[in-house]
Amino acid sequence: MKLLSTALLTAALLGGCASMTASSPAKVADGMLVGPNGMTLYVFDRDTAGSGKSVCNGPCATNWPPLMAADADKAAGDYTVVTRDDGKKQWAMKGKPLYYWAKDTKPGDKTGDNVGGIWHIAKP
Repeated sequence: MKLLSTALLTAALLGGCASMTASSPAKVADGMLVGPNGMTLYVFDRDTAGSGKSVCNGPCATNWPPLMAADADKAAGDYTVVTRDDGKKQWAMKGKPLYYWAKDTKPGDKTGDNVGGIWHIAKP
C-alpha cells in the first residue's frame, strides 16, 4: 500500500511540474481564444494559414495588435510562431496569426468579430 501511495504522489508531482513548463500563449474561454490578459483574440482572413507571416502591419497592427511571442518561444501543439515584417515574433493558431482588437476594452468584449467581414474571433 505504501509503495502505491508513493507512486501516486510521484506521478502527481511530475504531472504538476510538466504543466508548469508547458504554458500556452492563449486559453479557451466561452468557446473562443483569449490572450494571457483575458482579452479576445482574432484571426484575419487576409493572412494565409501556414505562410509563416502576418500581413497586418503598420496602421493595421495599431488597430489589431498582434499576440506577441518572445524570441525564445517555440511552437507547441497547434500554436506556432511567425515572424512579422519588423522582425518581431507573433503567435499563430493552426497557422493563422493571432491579434487583439484595440476597441475591446475589457475581457469578454468581442466587438472585433466580423469587422469588415474579414476579422473573426479565434476559436480552438
